Amino acid sequence: MMRAIVCESWRDFDALEMKEIPPPPLRPGGVRLRVEAVGVSFAQQLVVAGKYQRRPPLPFVPGTEVVGTVLEAAPDAVAPPPGTRVFAALDWGGMAEEAVADDIHVVPLPATLADGPQAAAAVAMPISYPTAASALLWRGRLEPGQWVLVQGAGGGVGLAALEVARAVGARVIARAGAAKHPMLHARGADVVLDSAAPFREATRAATGGEGVALVLDTLGGEAFDEGLRCLADGGTLLTLGYAGGAIPQLGVNLLLLKNIGVAGLNWGTYLGWSPGDNRRAHAPRVRALWEQLMAWWAAGQLRPEVHAALPLERFREAMAMVRDRQAVGRVVLTP
Repeated sequence: MMRAIVCESWRDFDALEMKEIPPPPLRPGGVRLRVEAVGVSFAQQLVVAGKYQRRPPLPFVPGTEVVGTVLEAAPDAVAPPPGTRVFAALDWGGMAEEAVADDIHVVPLPATLADGPQAAAAVAMPISYPTAASALLWRGRLEPGQWVLVQGAGGGVGLAALEVARAVGARVIARAGAAKHPMLHARGADVVLDSAAPFREATRAATGGEGVALVLDTLGGEAFDEGLRCLADGGTLLTLGYAGGAIPQLGVNLLLLKNIGVAGLNWGTYLGWSPGDNRRAHAPRVRALWEQLMAWWAAGQLRPEVHAALPLERFREAMAMVRDRQAVGRVVLTP
């Protein structure tokens, strides 16, 4: 038996319960992990409430991004040997003492990163960093020297986007609450703007009146509408989520008049979370992106951090830290 956070019906995250349940079975192509850290995110609230675009079968254990140690692998799995510390993306099941991941979504940590407190920070690598990187590089085709406006730059994906853009050689305008401004300056933002203030004119001024090549938007609502008007000719707004407001309604005539575009990025598509489940077809491209991110991290160009690490039974407190938006880096549970 193992301890796990269990969702038995669609409910509020705080209404989940910790229980003793059997470990998950080792399926074909699977790798069993001893979970050492599992990420806590806004999205998990939607998943357990049944409001996410993909519903796990009830009952289930939430948690999609983990750091752990390989215990065993299925005979047909291509996996690191037992004892290897890895990060992994899961469909669900991470908020437990053990979890099973597909071999294609298990990535060994380099020796320089596998030991010490930085290892738990790799919980940001399965989803947060590749979400930002795939949006900027695959959809936005970001190039050195271009200007990027990052909305919600103090959040997990926003901070990752700031660092990835800087690693590419782009220039970044980071927008977040005042409490996070020193951290954004320290991470290399060229310009930092307050999320409580209007930003169109400040963005134009910072770019010499031209506007930005890309806007990375995790907020939606008014930030989306204003972000469109910060784009330079030929620019693109990358929509990744709606944490700060309503889902925007777009008047496409604005795209025509301003010669701009809007592109969406759903990282879950590449992990097999969309209809059709093409995870194995996408696996080479996903693995290449993870390897690039690990190389940047090893070179010191990315700095994933753990804001707080709490034991599994304090899962409600961990989610409260995420909700209050004061965390710098990720909040994790440590089964």
